Amino acid sequence: MTWHPHLWHPTTQVASSDPPLQVRAAHGCELELADGRRLIDAISSWWVTLHGHAEPSIAAAVARQAKQLEQVIFANFSHAPAEELATRLSALSGLQRLFFSDNGSTAVEVALKIAWQWWHNQECQGVSPRRQLIAFNGAYHGDTFGAMALGERSLFTAAYEPLLFGVARVDWPHTHWGDPDAEAREQQALQQLERALATPTAAVILEPLIQGASGMRVVRPAFLRAVAERVQAAGALLIADEVFTGFGRTGALFASQKAGIQPDLMALSKGLTGGFLPMGVTLASERLYQGFISEQPSATFFHGHSFTANPLGCAAALASLDLLQHNPERFQTFEQRHTPRLEALSQHPKVLRPRCLGTMAAFELDAGESSYLNPVGKRIQRHCLEQGVYLRPLGNVVYLLPPLGMGEGQLEQCYAALERAIDAVLPG
Repeated sequence: MTWHPHLWHPTTQVASSDPPLQVRAAHGCELELADGRRLIDAISSWWVTLHGHAEPSIAAAVARQAKQLEQVIFANFSHAPAEELATRLSALSGLQRLFFSDNGSTAVEVALKIAWQWWHNQECQGVSPRRQLIAFNGAYHGDTFGAMALGERSLFTAAYEPLLFGVARVDWPHTHWGDPDAEAREQQALQQLERALATPTAAVILEPLIQGASGMRVVRPAFLRAVAERVQAAGALLIADEVFTGFGRTGALFASQKAGIQPDLMALSKGLTGGFLPMGVTLASERLYQGFISEQPSATFFHGHSFTANPLGCAAALASLDLLQHNPERFQTFEQRHTPRLEALSQHPKVLRPRCLGTMAAFELDAGESSYLNPVGKRIQRHCLEQGVYLRPLGNVVYLLPPLGMGEGQLEQCYAALERAIDAVLPG
């Protein structure tokens, strides 16, 4: 294995990382390497491969669409795949308007810009200004500048700090199995939110139920309902970043629904096309959409990109939705498959703070500092690779996020590989 002389891989420090593995094919939950080895993709290739690799019905839908209409400028034209997708997602989400973009980060940027400009347009009509944005500690909303500003300040954003706008922060009272202090932390966070909302606030953004990139940090649904009640009472907009949590990942089609909240804006990507093509969407309420209808050109939402509403991506998304709606038990019951296996693994003396929600199961390793840079993660990854399982731990946080099509034998192999890896890396 060597580094390619012309490629630059994401979030990878070449000086301290193993060269990438060469993949030549993928089917279902398995990656086939150039040397013939097969690996179980236990994290859905950065959470996007929703059903499994090369899923036949999605592949066929993309192929049919490619023979009919592969791309058209969306500023002056529309097409049936985009219209059908918008209609279906509106009915499923309770949000009436859909704006297309090309990935999760831009879906969040669009939500942020809609919220900010909606208040700007209101201000032009005499409404008092609202200039504050509120986010939660530990949040990750993407790597573009607006998304970075909303997210937790960290090693990932340090170089860009002078370019990031200010955001008010509230604690994220994440919890785990057997946590005796969850309610107290929730009350403290709600008090922080109330104090922050005393300042006129344009929008509050959150990742419903799970903060993914910061370590699969789970909160309870009741906390999110209390947050939504306070945001609504303060007259602010609520943005749900469901880039990760959407499309069944938490056991419901959307995490907002599982939590019992209705946001004003919702950002979606990752599982949207079943992992076949990059695409993002931002859903918004009709009230927000109407706030941009005006004879004044300045009220227009001036945002777009060349591949807006790409027909191939829309076709993939429609086929993926078909699979989800025809087989809801695949995401509704996945937590029941994780639970007994995670319970058994949690008896290991080096396993701390287990938590499970929908298709996600996670825990922390008792291996020094809790940090993305903790080297124990790479050591666990190497041992699991030797056993035919691909994982990408977040430092000392280890998680599984399988495709919905993962079989019982494959899931069992993932947990067995993890147990052996922990024994090898953290003996005693």
